[in-house]
Amino acid sequence: MKRIKIDRNKCIGCLTCTSACIVSHDSEETRSRVVIDSSGKYAPIFCRHCEKPECVFTCMTGAMHKDKETGYVLYDSKRCASCYMCIMACPYGVLKADQRTKKEIMKCDMCISTKEGTPQCVKKCPMTAITLEEVKE
Repeated sequence: MKRIKIDRNKCIGCLTCTSACIVSHDSEETRSRVVIDSSGKYAPIFCRHCEKPECVFTCMTGAMHKDKETGYVLYDSKRCASCYMCIMACPYGVLKADQRTKKEIMKCDMCISTKEGTPQCVKKCPMTAITLEEVKE
């Protein structure tokens, strides 16, 4: 399975990753975000697509589910009951309610809906601080 890796030493906080995500998803809100860590450096935070995702286990409707082929944790807004259990269950705090709709959940989907299949944050990072790496589960 592939995961997004961030080298915080290379990140300059340009927010290109956030812009790439917004454009990729054609939305006013972003599915990833950037925070300032304890050392004062900018650091984007993305869904970790956990091996045993708490968000999936707590989702009563199946809106959060783990794709068996890719291993990615995906979200189906049509099945979502907007209970926010997934948000509360995520140990990394990466899931957020969409502030526009107040009903949907925002999370990294690894840009699976794009033609290229490569996360746009990885592709567009000018400092190559964000990479896509194979990890063993």
